[in-house]
Amino acid sequence: MDFAQTSVITTLPVMEAFYTIQGEGFHQGRAAYFIRLGGCNVGCFWCDVKESWDADKHPKIAIDEIVETASKEPGRLAVITGGEPLMHNLDELTYRLQSEGFETNIETSGSFPLSGHWNWICVSPKKFRPPTDEALANANELKVIIYNKNDFAWAEKHAANVSAECKLYLQPEWERAPIMTPPIIDYIKENPRWELSLQIHKYINVP
Repeated sequence: MDFAQTSVITTLPVMEAFYTIQGEGFHQGRAAYFIRLGGCNVGCFWCDVKESWDADKHPKIAIDEIVETASKEPGRLAVITGGEPLMHNLDELTYRLQSEGFETNIETSGSFPLSGHWNWICVSPKKFRPPTDEALANANELKVIIYNKNDFAWAEKHAANVSAECKLYLQPEWERAPIMTPPIIDYIKENPRWELSLQIHKYINVP
């Protein structure tokens, strides 16, 4: 992996940053430091962090300060999320985090060009702004939010464009989880390469 510092970005709009348990996907259950960046134009109507969409509403914090604060926690898994984090160049942030011993994970729609140095890329494709071929080719994890039964076909469309090693997850949209979890379970039983992802942090009431 090339650790060359190619970015001149020194600040990023941070909506929030917190130490918690990763609640979703492959790394579920691990202690993780989340850095939620402001800015998103994907526009999911069911988004549960719409307050992240306008980057100008969130303070621009120096990358030095972001990394210093993260380093005070004992965990060394950093998850960069949003909003849509790839609206920003993430080379410097991830370089600095990895230099401090962090694994760097990203949760992205994949709709913008990749930047940053990553140990794990989770692509969660959205119909409102589809992922790039580059994002799908580099995905370690494909996590598809299931809002209705038409989303299974959407999931398969994108599963056809990731690597054979990419982990595949179906996750019910939170408000519709009681309705959509049973058909997801049935679908996984018929298509066992998929796995179930649940937002366990919401069930156990942590950030």
